[in-house]
Amino acid sequence: METKRWDVGIYINEDGANTVARAVLFIDAEERAAGYGRARRNPADPEVPEIGDELAASRALADLAGRLRSVAQDDIDSLTSPAPKAAQSGL
Repeated sequence: METKRWDVGIYINEDGANTVARAVLFIDAEERAAGYGRARRNPADPEVPEIGDELAASRALADLAGRLRSVAQDDIDSLTSPAPKAAQSGL
């Protein structure tokens, strides 16, 4: 059984109360998909940058997971969809 390796990089940018994260899937060092997430600190809350990082990163990973599910569903649909009538008749 072959073991495959997929790598995910998470890139986080903070700008005051706003945090943006990008989760990127790399397969064989090539970028294949990306997900995005945001977090915004309520001005009344104490400044704890790690919380914004965690929230934005988790949202980016969730977005990436959804995008991968969508790609997989498209692949499944392309394999299970009936062939066009012209192809069925041999034209």
